[in-house]
Amino acid sequence: MELASPNRYVRQRDEECGSTSEICSLSTFEIPPKNAPIERLRRWRQAALVLNASRRFRYTLDLKKDEEKEQIRSKIRAHAQVIRAALLFKEAGERDHPGLPPRIPILQNGSFGIFEEQLTSMTRDHNISTLEEYGGVKGLANLLKTNLERGISGDDAELARRRTVFGANTYPQKKGRSFWVFLWEACQDLTLVILMVAAVLSLVLGIKTEGIKEGWYDGASIAFAVILVIVVTAISDYKQSLQFQSLNEEKRNIRLEVIRGGRRIEISIYDIVVGDVVPLKIGDQVPADGILIIGHSLAIDESSMTGESKIVHKDQKAPFLMSGCKVADGYGNMLVTAVGIHTEWGLLMASISEDTGEETPLQVRLNGVATSIGFVGLGVAVVVLAVLLVRYFTGNTKNPDGSVQFIKGQTSVKAAVDGAIKMLTIAVTIVVVAVPEGLPLAVTLTLAYSMRKMMADKALVRRLSACETMGSATTICSDKTGTLTLNQMTIVEAYVGGEKIDPPEDVSLMSSTASSLLIEGIAQNTTGSVFEPERGGTIEITGSPTEKAILSWAVKLGMKFDDARSESSILHVFPFNSEKKRGGVAVHVGDSEVHVHWKGAAEIVLAQCTSWLGADGFVQPMTPDKLDAFKKLIEDMAAVSLRCISFAYRPYDLKNVPSEEQRDNWQLPEDDLILLAIVGMKDPCRPGVKDAVELCTHAGVKVRMVTGDSLQTAKAIALECGILTDADISEPTLIEGRVFRAKCISEREQIAEKIIVMARSSPNDKLQLVQALKRKGHVVAVTGDGTNDAPALHEADIGLAMGIQGTEVAKESSDIIILDDNFASVVRVVRWGRSVYANIQKFIQFQLTVNVAALVINVVAAFSSGEVPLNAVQLLWVNLIMDTLGALALATEPPTDQLMDRPPVGRSLSFLGNLLLQMSCGEI
Repeated sequence: MELASPNRYVRQRDEECGSTSEICSLSTFEIPPKNAPIERLRRWRQAALVLNASRRFRYTLDLKKDEEKEQIRSKIRAHAQVIRAALLFKEAGERDHPGLPPRIPILQNGSFGIFEEQLTSMTRDHNISTLEEYGGVKGLANLLKTNLERGISGDDAELARRRTVFGANTYPQKKGRSFWVFLWEACQDLTLVILMVAAVLSLVLGIKTEGIKEGWYDGASIAFAVILVIVVTAISDYKQSLQFQSLNEEKRNIRLEVIRGGRRIEISIYDIVVGDVVPLKIGDQVPADGILIIGHSLAIDESSMTGESKIVHKDQKAPFLMSGCKVADGYGNMLVTAVGIHTEWGLLMASISEDTGEETPLQVRLNGVATSIGFVGLGVAVVVLAVLLVRYFTGNTKNPDGSVQFIKGQTSVKAAVDGAIKMLTIAVTIVVVAVPEGLPLAVTLTLAYSMRKMMADKALVRRLSACETMGSATTICSDKTGTLTLNQMTIVEAYVGGEKIDPPEDVSLMSSTASSLLIEGIAQNTTGSVFEPERGGTIEITGSPTEKAILSWAVKLGMKFDDARSESSILHVFPFNSEKKRGGVAVHVGDSEVHVHWKGAAEIVLAQCTSWLGADGFVQPMTPDKLDAFKKLIEDMAAVSLRCISFAYRPYDLKNVPSEEQRDNWQLPEDDLILLAIVGMKDPCRPGVKDAVELCTHAGVKVRMVTGDSLQTAKAIALECGILTDADISEPTLIEGRVFRAKCISEREQIAEKIIVMARSSPNDKLQLVQALKRKGHVVAVTGDGTNDAPALHEADIGLAMGIQGTEVAKESSDIIILDDNFASVVRVVRWGRSVYANIQKFIQFQLTVNVAALVINVVAAFSSGEVPLNAVQLLWVNLIMDTLGALALATEPPTDQLMDRPPVGRSLSFLGNLLLQMSCGEI
């Protein structure tokens, strides 16, 4: 993703970053932008000269396959669009010719009233007329034996029957490559092929000159060593392939909620069956094809299927939902009608295989380093070969008995050729030793090992490059709720009618008018739900932590969720908006009476109130003194790290409500509100967060908190977590999003590094902060959990999404998913990132030491005596230990606490230069 500013990076930009230069720097460790276009990657590779590139990395991104994958995706999209267009044309013709015979009646399908083929055809073709023939979504639910409110029963027998009739929500995946494929690829290394030829020639030559009893030693030893190198390499590659496949499977296993037996339960996406009722909210991925049951301002991003970045609004006129799409706005319930291979998404995923590896910046750069070292070795081998040949043909090479090996005019051509072959074998062996086959292997092993170990540390790596990039992070822009705090909201303070309710759930301290209005607004203006078992038992409350806290409070006030929702009907919904920090709903409660309920950030909702409901249940005007008193109340609660939420409403005349056709564009009235209540929620800091922040600071990684909460709440939490100190409490260290947003680009850059806490931030504020920090040369990591965090997660060098509370949109935009939503896990990821870099440095140090020693010994000996002390067999065994066992040992070394004593690697760094400097200082 390119920025408009030409000064996006302080460092020199390479080809993958979009530089105009055609030659990339192979000696720097830089952080390129994510998701570079294929054409740019191709030019990037053309700029980097790579020796034997086909085997340099077994997990290198295949650009050709990537293009083929996109072509298949486009064909499937086009095919679906053509079918839909043809059906619409056909339906239009049928409407113009009412005399045509009716459709074939529905066949019976065992215990269900519809066949899987009929469902698939209707859903995939978005055939609204067929849906109407079935009786709409209610008639279809009857055919599928589904209760639209309570869902299916969900017992094992029913689930098994539905999977048998309609299929499972899985699709066939292409099998990974077998071990023999990896073995064949390992055999194709050019230097090893040359060495095998040399082994055959050496075997034939040895048997001929020394007899079969002793002549086979050298040739057979060379062949055995080469075969061993090939087998060890193939085994290592095969194991890493299996590991990447298992991690890939974990990424695809999305957890989501369904309604079964009247309650919301969390299941795997693979367990969805036809007939399930699935609640959808902002940020969710549509898990299967289906039909909208009921929705409020529901908007779907269908770009993953249609290829067009256009948001499509869904309602009863356009009720069809496609698997794989994302919910961009609103919420609603869907009835699942097709799963797995019977969906377009299933066809798409079955047609294209997901690569198990990707090319990372460090791999590409070390690929170039390996090539450079290889060319040095090749030059040395040529020099040694030339010296040996000159000495041989000038008569300076002697046999062990002292006789000259070559005498002009006396030595036969055959003997001369045999002698030259021996020298060629030595030269080829020097090339094999010099070319650092183990370097790319070490990178692959380190990244794969780190990915597996990071899973144990509650971090799922979605993009391989994030493993190495995280070690370079210089700043972390962290979300507050759920990352620094436990995300376990409870209402601990409540003010209703201008009076404090203590305890907050004591309904006797409220007027009946206030309690009934609060219960009505809470029940209707929510995306959560309350399940009360028919036979008694524990009440189950689902939804976001904030929704759960509000619903729990309402239940304690006496709310019967289902009864409260049935007493009024929803006319229109304004879903909670991260920009406006509030959400609203209009409900019809009487013949001509409409109530518009709002809830959201306390001071923002309060600013829209012109009156308030007193303790006696009567409306009072909002005088300036009373407004100041409420503001002081909010500030006092925020000062003790409470999140403040206000509830307000206003009556509205039914006559002014737009008709149902025009209601989608209706802007709910948000002025002249009547304040009902202000509540304060406690969300305690996570244990260990303060220590983790201190560790980051010690390691040179600056932690910044970006939150949508008020300035006072953000300051209190930041002080508690150790992000802020008392000396830092001033602007711009502590700043509101609107203040930052009002500044020009140059001013943002000037203050970006000083910002520690940004409160009341919008998604765009967070994005602009990340961009400003990157322009200042920082390597930025961002944590987030909501759909609104997606732009910043994508723009950051490393995006870390929360695995528990994170939406699918946030996870899709991230590089790493923190499975326990804990900031301490983020710090462990930083340590693993540094470990990757340190392990590669250690291996290069080891590699260079052995390479230089072996090459110098042979060169000096060849020049001085005409013989090489290390023969082909010895060099091959050195190569085997150095490249394979050395890589295995050094690449899998776990991180140490000492890694956090070093400063971050930085955005631009001379890899070998820094390595040699550390070697000279004894730091490695």
